[in-house]
Amino acid sequence: MPNSVEEFNAYRSRMNEKLLADDNKVIKRIFNLDTNAFLPGALDAKTKELLGLVASAVLRCDDCVKYHLESCRKQGANTDEIMETLSIATLIGGTITIPHLRRAYEYWEELREQKA
Repeated sequence: MPNSVEEFNAYRSRMNEKLLADDNKVIKRIFNLDTNAFLPGALDAKTKELLGLVASAVLRCDDCVKYHLESCRKQGANTDEIMETLSIATLIGGTITIPHLRRAYEYWEELREQKA
């Protein structure tokens, strides 16, 4: 049975390497800005990742949702925090975000199983 977490990360890594190898200054700066924006500052890293998860769900970017779910997990977020965060995203994004909520929940379950 394929592992969607491993598949997602392998694809993401492979394509990021290709994109960055193309040596486009703007793309490199955007990647750098993204990395630095989620470092601890006035807000801790976990809070920033939870905010990233809300924004990604509202914008309906499944890849971004997966990325932020993994980052939230690495920052120590628990299921209650993830569900509360996704509930805010669904409230703000409206019912059109429900399919993304389903996929986010499914991916979170996979992350939890993988770490068990």
